[in-house]
Amino acid sequence: MIDTHCHLEMPPFEGVVGEIVRKAAEAGVTHLITIGSDVGSNERNKAIAESYKDVFFTVGIHPHEAKYLSTAVYENLQVLCKHKKCVAIGETGLDYYHNHSPKDVQKRAFIKQIELAKETSLPLIIHSRDASEDTLRILTDHKVTQGVFHCFTANVETAKEVMLMGLHVSFSGTVTFKNNPEVEKVVNTVSDNHLLVETDAPYLAPVPHRGKRNEPAYVVHTAKKIAQLRGILLEDVDRITTLNAQTLFRLNTPSDEDKIAYQIRNTLYLNMTNSCTNRCTFCLRNVNTTVKGHNLSLKADPSSQDLIETIGDSPAKYDEVVFCGYGEPLLKLENVITVAKYIKAHGGSVRINTNGLGNIIHNRNILPELTGLADKISISLNAQDTETYNRLCVPTVENAYAGVIEFIKEAKKHIPDVTVTVVDASGVDIARCKEIAHELGVNFRLRHLDVLG
Repeated sequence: MIDTHCHLEMPPFEGVVGEIVRKAAEAGVTHLITIGSDVGSNERNKAIAESYKDVFFTVGIHPHEAKYLSTAVYENLQVLCKHKKCVAIGETGLDYYHNHSPKDVQKRAFIKQIELAKETSLPLIIHSRDASEDTLRILTDHKVTQGVFHCFTANVETAKEVMLMGLHVSFSGTVTFKNNPEVEKVVNTVSDNHLLVETDAPYLAPVPHRGKRNEPAYVVHTAKKIAQLRGILLEDVDRITTLNAQTLFRLNTPSDEDKIAYQIRNTLYLNMTNSCTNRCTFCLRNVNTTVKGHNLSLKADPSSQDLIETIGDSPAKYDEVVFCGYGEPLLKLENVITVAKYIKAHGGSVRINTNGLGNIIHNRNILPELTGLADKISISLNAQDTETYNRLCVPTVENAYAGVIEFIKEAKKHIPDVTVTVVDASGVDIARCKEIAHELGVNFRLRHLDVLG
């Protein structure tokens, strides 16, 4: 896990930084980013980062200190940001709650640091308190596309605007505080690819340490709360936020090893192929190849033996094993059958996620071949009629929508649990799709456009 925002240079950590870094590592927090906010803190953070291999730093002038951003101070930022361990500009932004610097001065300082970030291709650490409208306007005007809103406490609408800009959203220990009814909505609004965690230490210690000095090791408590709110495991939050932080701050290069099996919660997913018969306009692999922090880009399709070896000898330990991935698994029908037989022989439960074009792909009814092997099948309907389906799903086979409908009807005869899914993309008549599922006598599930896994 990575604490993307702490202040190791501040007085509460004086003389104990080494101990704080060690305790963080023992808690599984592998990297720390200590944040600059004024001239003195920028220099102290540089020295700390030079002293500890897994500590990195940023340089910036906090909105409280904006009135001190002179030409000499700005030139100092220009020098410091070239350091090999400097990973961002900030924190900078707007704070209309305290107004320690006049608003117009804050705006000018913010814009100057945005310009520096763009010149250096470094991301921005953005502080925004009671100033969402002006903060977003300035970021939009200057076309900022990489950075993070730290310690996010704004509303759902603001979170959506932040993500549309391509920026990340970071949560601190405030998500663990009681009497915070909006937090669940906001935490569940932020997509996996935009999510980060932080402590803002020494401030904002999470429950159960609230009221004490915060420290990077405690970021785990924030991650646990986020996992609880999102209905996933701590390990999922760890993997998601670590990959996001590595990518945003260029801390290292994520592994490019093929991920042919990946776990989310207590479900194991099998990445059979990246090939697909559809070119869905809403498919997230058009913009990102990760699901819950797993990179699903394949250099080559795995064999059935590759998959079996990856599953191991205890598939029953999972709630279910799902044939899924970033392609259409039934393109690899023989592998699906071989691996499903192995899973069932070892007490596991099988689900197949498919676009429902398997019979067209193989020019025969393949569903009898799945009898006794698939406990569940999830079929992507995604449209209420042929025209909408062709526009949104862009199939590469003829008569695709009719083929999906026939596949659903046939699936009922061979697989105990059949569900059709619909993505809430623009133009989809969800109510009509639900009616179609009812008419076909199968289950219905609505999938949100930007949520995978």
